[in-house]
Amino acid sequence: MLRPDSLLLYCRAGFEGECAAEIQEHAANLGLAGYARTHTMSGLVTFHGIDLPPDMDLLRTIRYHDLIFSRQLTGLVASLENLPVADRVTPILEVLGGTRVGDIFVETPDTNEGKQLQAFCRKFVTPVREALKRARLYQEHDPDLPRLHLLFQGSAHVMVALSYASNASPWMMGIPRLKFPSAAPSRSTLKLDEAILYFLSATQQEQRLVPAMTAVDLGAAPGGWTYQLVRRHLRVTAVDNGALTQSLLDSGLVRHLRVDAFGYRPPKPVNWMVCDLVEQPGRVALLVADWVARGDCRDCVFNLKLPMKKRFQEVMRCDAMIREKLDASGINYSLQYKQLYHDREEITGYLHCA
Repeated sequence: MLRPDSLLLYCRAGFEGECAAEIQEHAANLGLAGYARTHTMSGLVTFHGIDLPPDMDLLRTIRYHDLIFSRQLTGLVASLENLPVADRVTPILEVLGGTRVGDIFVETPDTNEGKQLQAFCRKFVTPVREALKRARLYQEHDPDLPRLHLLFQGSAHVMVALSYASNASPWMMGIPRLKFPSAAPSRSTLKLDEAILYFLSATQQEQRLVPAMTAVDLGAAPGGWTYQLVRRHLRVTAVDNGALTQSLLDSGLVRHLRVDAFGYRPPKPVNWMVCDLVEQPGRVALLVADWVARGDCRDCVFNLKLPMKKRFQEVMRCDAMIREKLDASGINYSLQYKQLYHDREEITGYLHCA
């Protein structure tokens, strides 16, 4: 089976620099030499390893869930340009070199140019799948086999890559397809919905989001995040000087407090605190750390609004602030971050106390 020595990472357009800086630092921390290449607003980053050990599987060495700005982690097999219109499939089979796959993702970058290729990609799935079957290179949904990614940057230009389902996003293009609930008061509701889906397994959701658990939503108005908690039957204290959507108040599960989010603390510990405040990221990081260090909550989902420059460095600074306070408190915790699809100039963090 192929073991690519280069990575192809998908990210949010405009965050290629952050994605590249992160993968280079991550690789360096693992003792791996290499360099990243970016193209502005492409939504793609490549990382090319240098003098890697011959038995190293780069796709298993780099951990997808440790990466913040990468929506998808794949190993780059080849970049094929000037594909013949009459037969785009044969060159793809040739570069696979007999490697069998268990799933096929025909994709485009998440850009305006990429969207124009999506109809073409949908039509291309069938011929490439049938060709792989004839070549006995396709065993549908076999979890032990890598997934094939065909990322088209034009109808005659495809990047051929592989991924492992256990170390990559499960979604096409790394994007979950979530439906906006008509009863939700704002589109920000999708950020918390995606965060729960990304950070918590199905089993963890059953264990950590039990009906009648308690939660605090800091900066709640108009109630997009509160809606997701109420939908899961949690009892919510919504903290915001602004108005909350009346339907949430009518649910019987929400208490609205018009007080400052940075000054509020619950009279007794709650299960969850969620926070989507438009505020300096460092201030939010200290707020989150203080809540958890004091034992005010066990689980926390929060957003960090990033500056226009040095965004990766700001994330690392905020992470260090949180860890320093929690480590000093002797708390056993896990902390993850991701720039989710429904995030904009921000990232989402999830902090859990064991």
